[in-house]
Amino acid sequence: MLAVLRDRTYRRLFTAQVIALVGTGLATVALGLLAYDLAGADAGSVLGTALAIKMVAYVGIAPLVGAVADRLPRRALLVGADLTRAGVACALPFVDQVWQVYALVFLLQSASAAFTPTFQSVIPDVLPEERAYTRALSMSRLAYDLESLLSPALAAALLTVISSNWLFAGTVSGFLGSAALVVSTALPKATAALPRSGRRARPTAGMGLFLRLPPLRALLALNLAVAAASATVTVNSVLYVREMLGLSAGVVPLALGAYGAGSMAVALALPRLLDRVADRAVMLRGALLMTLVFGGLGVITASGGGSWRLPGLLVLWAAFGAACSAVLTPAGRLVRRSAPADQRTAAFAAQFSLSHGCWLLTYPLAGWLGATAGLLTAGVALGAVTLAASLLALRLWRVPSAAVEHEHTDLRAGHPHLADATRVAAGWRHRHGYEVDGLHPLAVDR
Repeated sequence: MLAVLRDRTYRRLFTAQVIALVGTGLATVALGLLAYDLAGADAGSVLGTALAIKMVAYVGIAPLVGAVADRLPRRALLVGADLTRAGVACALPFVDQVWQVYALVFLLQSASAAFTPTFQSVIPDVLPEERAYTRALSMSRLAYDLESLLSPALAAALLTVISSNWLFAGTVSGFLGSAALVVSTALPKATAALPRSGRRARPTAGMGLFLRLPPLRALLALNLAVAAASATVTVNSVLYVREMLGLSAGVVPLALGAYGAGSMAVALALPRLLDRVADRAVMLRGALLMTLVFGGLGVITASGGGSWRLPGLLVLWAAFGAACSAVLTPAGRLVRRSAPADQRTAAFAAQFSLSHGCWLLTYPLAGWLGATAGLLTAGVALGAVTLAASLLALRLWRVPSAAVEHEHTDLRAGHPHLADATRVAAGWRHRHGYEVDGLHPLAVDR
């Protein structure tokens, strides 16, 4: 899998992503400490509001960026987002009012909503061959998982020798380092189909693809399943450990680490698996695994006690991580394959926005149900959401029909999809398994 780092452009971009992720992780810890300094006992509500603002920025800003990104230099857009985030991080240590925190968090996360989909849309052009792109997706998944595990530990180590405000300096360094790497990298021109006269990009263009194309409609349902499972882990782990099992707070990171370990294990295994197995089979099985894990969680929650419950919880959390990774890691392949090249950035922006919209629903649902109705009720409700979303995805994402001979009239010569096509008078003709997607809008969905 590391062979993909031999590509100089991708290596620089991946390094930029890792450095920026470390900066983001340090900022997360520093924001928690800043909230406590400003609000004291109300720090939890301040952080909760800040996280809600983060999700609102992700849901609202990403489609707007997707509508204009293809008309802007991608390198300038990425660097501008990094510099904006660095500027916000510079300002955060000097705030003395809670509302200022909210305003700066919105600006910070709006810049992230511009950076991430644009970055994701660049990688398919850097690595057009699907095997290499699959390995890049796994590398990205590993980077996210490692950041969630290592950034808190790095912050804790730094806090033994520096004050909390200096953590923001680490954040600034991360974003500036990411910007420097992007500036020094020559990005390839975006792959584009033939222009369609009279069409202008709209903020809803990417979302329109998700509503129109069956594989992307299924991905939207899968996003909801992942959000329900990950919200259970992220929001209620502390309740499972402290309230249900009666263990110390030090066990909570162990549970979260089990989730990350499961996710990383699958991310490492997926490149070879996806060489032999279709995305559909992997992603749908990952979603159905989540429903089984919720069943096991119900057994542990309903049981009266026993020393076996902690090992059981760790196994279930690792299984949650594995199942979520099985869905999230190949998602980029599905978006790239489904969206026309000239709408790829809009499609990645829609995926970013819609997936975080699902988390915006499930995070408060998990927290409210866990606190008011109990963990068993919360598990049953979120498990039901996961099961319904998984069955909906299974229904929406049909197996492609048998190989059908067809023509493409709107793709330029040299387009990757035409590798095995023959030139004909009207365009290009070839034969393969047929599925409704961005390149085959007239296919029959059977």
